[in-house]
Parts: sequence; C-alpha cells; structure tokens
Amino acid sequence: MSNALVLKAASLIRAGDIAGAEFALVSLAEAEGDFALVAVLEQMPPKDLLAVIREFDSSHESVVNLVVTPEQFARALVMERLYGDHTHTHLRGMINAVLFREGSDTDDFLEAIGDIDGGCEALIDYLRDHDEMIVHFANYGTFNHLHSRKAVVEDEDAEGLAQDVHAEEDDVIDKSEASDRDWKEVTWLLRNHHPDMFEQILPQIKTHLKKRLQAEADLERMELDPTAVPVRRDAPVVSKPVAGPDEESAL
Repeated sequence: MSNALVLKAASLIRAGDIAGAEFALVSLAEAEGDFALVAVLEQMPPKDLLAVIREFDSSHESVVNLVVTPEQFARALVMERLYGDHTHTHLRGMINAVLFREGSDTDDFLEAIGDIDGGCEALIDYLRDHDEMIVHFANYGTFNHLHSRKAVVEDEDAEGLAQDVHAEEDDVIDKSEASDRDWKEVTWLLRNHHPDMFEQILPQIKTHLKKRLQAEADLERMELDPTAVPVRRDAPVVSKPVAGPDEESAL
C-alpha cells in the first residue's frame, strides 16, 4: 500500500497536481493514522516531499506539514534552491509552518537542518532579507534597532559589519521577546541554542549586508551625479613583480 501511494503521489506531482498528491497522502492519515503517513513520507523522494510541503504555510495548513519529521523536512528543505525562487516566499512560508507548528520542538528541526549539507545555506536564504537586524542582534543581543543610519566599517576585522554605537547592554532580550514565530525567533534560537550554526551563518549575512549597503551608496551617489561611475570593490589587487637579487627590473 505504502509503495503504491508513493508512486501515485509521484505521478500526480509530475503531472502538476500537487493538491491531488496532498489529498492522497492526507487520505492515508485519515484512514490509517499519522504514523502510517510518516512511514510513507520516509519513502518519498525529498523532491516530491518538498513539492507538497512548499505549497502550504501557516495560513493554509496541510496534515503533511503537521507530521513531517525534522530529518524528512531537512532533506526536503535543502532542495528548495532548485526552484530558483529569489523572493524566498515559499521557503519562509514552509519553514514557519513546520518549525512553529503546534507542539513542535523547533530546536529539533534546526538541529536536523544544521546536520545536513546545504541546511545552513537554506537558513541564510530564509534570513537574508533581515540582514541588518540580524547583525545588530549578533552584536548586542537585541532587535531594538535604533533608527540612526549605520555606516559600513571597511576594516578587515569588522568584515563590513554595520556598527551602531548607541546600543545599550541592557537592551538584550530573552526568548519571549523574540517569539514572533518567524525569523526573529529562529535567529534568537540559533544564537542562543545553536551557536555553532549561528557562527556559520553570520559571516554570510554580514557579507550580504555589506554588499547591499555599498550598492545603496553607489545608487545614491549616481542619483546625485548621473556621470558618477560605480566603485569597483571587487577588482583584484595586482602587485608589481619584485626583482630578484640577480635580476634587473624591467620597470
């Protein structure tokens, strides 16, 4: 029965009938219980499971999202990039729907995501639209973002990190203040419960922030002076060759 259902779901998904595949899976849960559905999900290829999961979010729930295990979800999640969704709308929707479902242990899902190749990259895509707030939180333990414009620090140690000298140490927040069932709660859990994962994710968030702020600065400069040329920050530095002790310089 389970193998036949896996094949049926795969056929419906290939035909573009995601709703039909989800209905077939949910019908199994209604007839034989959630454990039977979990067993079938374990047999499904991650790409097929992802096709079903990504169609639902917190406002449009599916039984599949309510029973999928952390390991099953992690395997499916890392394939999201195959869809090429640069807005990451489906990614955010399904992460929030699954990680913050009723009775879910969000830390178990984060741990499973961190244990699989590509898991941290998926979380970076999920978080990157909030880069400035995440870097601020990494520095000060708070999302209480002051509205002063931040300047990008160019020295190597700062790695392009936007600094805010006005932050107060007593602004540090606890989990209840970050419990938005969204990116803030994920960020808080990563920093406080999964520091190794957070240390992998943060440098790429910083890099994204630096590039974004530099691009905004270039755009503002060109709006003020249409003849201005964008700054080439990625140009390689070419060193002059150093002549050896027995060689004459060609320069």
